[in-house]
Amino acid sequence: MSPLPLTCSCHPPALGRRRLLALAGGAGGAVLMSRVRPATAAGAAKALLLSCIDYRLLDSVDSYMKQHGLEHAYDHTILAGAALGVLLDQKPDWAHTFWDHVDIAKQLHGIQEVIVIDHRDCGAFKVFLGPDSIKDPATETATHQRILRTFAAQLKARHPDLAAELYLMALDGSVLPIAA
Repeated sequence: MSPLPLTCSCHPPALGRRRLLALAGGAGGAVLMSRVRPATAAGAAKALLLSCIDYRLLDSVDSYMKQHGLEHAYDHTILAGAALGVLLDQKPDWAHTFWDHVDIAKQLHGIQEVIVIDHRDCGAFKVFLGPDSIKDPATETATHQRILRTFAAQLKARHPDLAAELYLMALDGSVLPIAA
């Protein structure tokens, strides 16, 4: 069996940047450019939000951000365990990826703060820290406070120009602010 050809005469060549911009000058291009502009606009985000992957809280997190005037004004990064995901020795790539996201959010969108929303009954805390880390509400709150404050200290060390807002969300969507 022979390898597939690298080019095919049945498909036109890909559009280069100059050709695409030339086409964008037409009426159809105006629609194309209006769709591209918001995604590439610099300085458009106030914050980078870090939250957990837990599907049970996606709507509550979105609602919280809207209620605080941040609809369409934040970038969003998701890791299992939220702040814990950044601190895990077992998953160093997660931290590396997160800090790269902070760097690019600053560069592209001029973020001024990082908002972290951890949540109660987090499976990542059970998996990585053990079920005793969140065995009762008081222990759970203390564990999240310790993790969130450690995260805030790392943020301050890496990006002293960024503020940190730290929260613990219950499964009903209510939010407890955590002082850094």
